[in-house]
Amino acid sequence: MTTPYLSIVVPVYNEEESLKALSKRLMKVLKDIKKPFEVIYTNDGSSDKSIDILKEIQQQHPEVRIIDFMGNFGQHMAIMAAFENCRGDVIINLDADLQNPPEEIPKLLEKFEQGHDVVGSYRLKRSDFFLRHWGSRFANWVRGFITDAKMQDQGCMFRAYSKQIVERIVDGGEGSTFIPVLAWRLAKNPVEVGLRHDAREEGDSKYSIYHLIRVAIDLATSFSLLPIQFFTFFGMIVSTLSFLLVMYLAFRRLFFGPEVEGVFTLLAIIIFLISVAIMGIGIIGEYVGRTYQQVSRKQRFVIREIIETTKKKGTK
Repeated sequence: MTTPYLSIVVPVYNEEESLKALSKRLMKVLKDIKKPFEVIYTNDGSSDKSIDILKEIQQQHPEVRIIDFMGNFGQHMAIMAAFENCRGDVIINLDADLQNPPEEIPKLLEKFEQGHDVVGSYRLKRSDFFLRHWGSRFANWVRGFITDAKMQDQGCMFRAYSKQIVERIVDGGEGSTFIPVLAWRLAKNPVEVGLRHDAREEGDSKYSIYHLIRVAIDLATSFSLLPIQFFTFFGMIVSTLSFLLVMYLAFRRLFFGPEVEGVFTLLAIIIFLISVAIMGIGIIGEYVGRTYQQVSRKQRFVIREIIETTKKKGTK
């Protein structure tokens, strides 16, 4: 096969309803671009018929390659597996649910060919359930507060990367990878472009509110020490105030005798301090867990099979 200029990376998890429509629209766009391309679908442990549909698509289009995971390892690991196996000079990530229209790919490609090594995107007139929308905005706020990656919309994975940026991401070997933020920090000349965002027509979103909050927490503890530094500073202030309170209570006891009027106030203060301590233990636990993940060097994902013109098997 001709070495592709363009690699399209599509993570797939239980998307049987949209895959055929996606493939039809995507292939039309790519053939209109008139440059060599490949499409890499990563089946992230789907429990529906996604893998069977992907095999049908691959039989019809030799440009399609399939990475089939042994289990569900998450969207970012699905993208990382494709990054490790892609061959194009330009790599574009695209979700399988058709909320990112394939017809917008030329806009990303145009910006890339103007000399930008990372072309980010932000969703115009988002078509999401309002709780998901606000959960995503919260994650964006956390990212903007704790990192130096000045992006409008980190949650939009519809992005273009140069081969050099992808190679640097892969070589980093991080156990917890937030690809848009990491790529933005590695880029020399990044840019963003607004892209259309369509309503999901088939299936359900795989990201619940819990997952969006989890993403924000993971992002905070993966890219910055600010949470634990803030907690240390806050702990110093609370400790100082607590010491002053103890001194005040001791003074009143010595000069005015024992009293019971402030019992409930004191109890409230104790409960508050205990809750602060528990939160601090949780933050420390997040960092300890991430350290363990890094030093244990466990497999980030396991590949069952790579399906293409020549089949091969392996693990990562």
